[in-house]
Amino acid sequence: MNRSILAGKTVLEIGSMLAAPFAAHILAQMGAEVIKLEPPIGDPTRSLVRGGPSGTYIAYSRGKRSLCLDLASEPGQEAFRRLVPKVDIILHNLAPGSARRLGVSYEECAKLNPDIVFCHIRGYNDGPQAEDLASNPIAEAATGVMHEHRIDGRPTRLGPSYHDQFAGCYAVIGILGALLDPRAGPEQRKIEVGLYEAGLHVAARDFAGIQLKMHLTGRPDPEPSGEFSMPGYGAYQTADDRWIYLVMLTDRHWSDFWAAMGEPVDPALATLRQRKKERERVEAMMRAAVERWPYDRIAARLAAARFGFTEVLAMDRVLAAPQARHGNKLAKLQFQDFAFDLPELPFQTESEVAPDLPPPLLGEHTLAILDTLGFSDGECRAAIESGAAKVPTPGAPVWAPSRAPAA
Repeated sequence: MNRSILAGKTVLEIGSMLAAPFAAHILAQMGAEVIKLEPPIGDPTRSLVRGGPSGTYIAYSRGKRSLCLDLASEPGQEAFRRLVPKVDIILHNLAPGSARRLGVSYEECAKLNPDIVFCHIRGYNDGPQAEDLASNPIAEAATGVMHEHRIDGRPTRLGPSYHDQFAGCYAVIGILGALLDPRAGPEQRKIEVGLYEAGLHVAARDFAGIQLKMHLTGRPDPEPSGEFSMPGYGAYQTADDRWIYLVMLTDRHWSDFWAAMGEPVDPALATLRQRKKERERVEAMMRAAVERWPYDRIAARLAAARFGFTEVLAMDRVLAAPQARHGNKLAKLQFQDFAFDLPELPFQTESEVAPDLPPPLLGEHTLAILDTLGFSDGECRAAIESGAAKVPTPGAPVWAPSRAPAA
């Protein structure tokens, strides 16, 4: 994928939190101009940390333009009607009822722009739950992920919002498919991606595995652990209290590990079947073998043997790794006098989008965009005074100040 595909394309993002803003971020990184249309209170991610922007907003709204309008007002609706014919893609994750109430539907937008590519990321696609609301953890719970992820026995959401981001990726795939097909009709240009359905598709191999076990054994036969039921596969603590993650999928991996450790392979544990029967003994052997070595020494031995491993890193250490800092993997930007290193797309693009553009303040581009839509200075002032539009207050703090440490 290169810049020529999305150069000159304009995306109107009406998104909040993660799924739609994440999808629009990918399109922006591939060369599209993104106008982020927000209500007067702004995207909720603008006010999650000390009353100001969270990491989600900084990471996935950088380089966008902010248009702040109340779509429930007549000035907001008039601006929306003038803007839709000027954009190529509309991408939103409004609740279905809110979208209809505000006129943000494919049918209404296609009347204004018959060539529009329209993508709605919603909780559920068509079906008995089509009108229900869903967020990332609800999708995790409904698609089996949460059942398998437990803390102290209690089903618990994963840390990252993977369902939101998977849905965003599927949205980008659908949008690119519509843009690349010159014969695309309304059925291709109207794209709906459910968080629930995205979760189903991502988990297809797990559903197939459960069904296979039912065919073969007559029962779902859940795996006894989260590490692919492979003894010796997982995280182990080293002598210097670091954690190393080992990939132990095959009998060859097993023998390679012990060769790297300079120890013979126990013939009674040479096969996976044997190791599964002796799971507790295998795990005890692995813990004992790893905890004898400091991380750097065991890592050197495993690297020389070309064995699959890595250190289990805390988030604040990840971007310091040489692999993360190599080449152009990280964008550097300044936002409100703070410096940020932010990962770029994991594939090479020819986009000319400046990687260091910060995320916009709420309504930062409202006046400029309204001007392009033909609104007069007086109409702009009236919209701002009525609350139908918003511009940032010069010099206003973005985050609440930190409290001084107690004496």
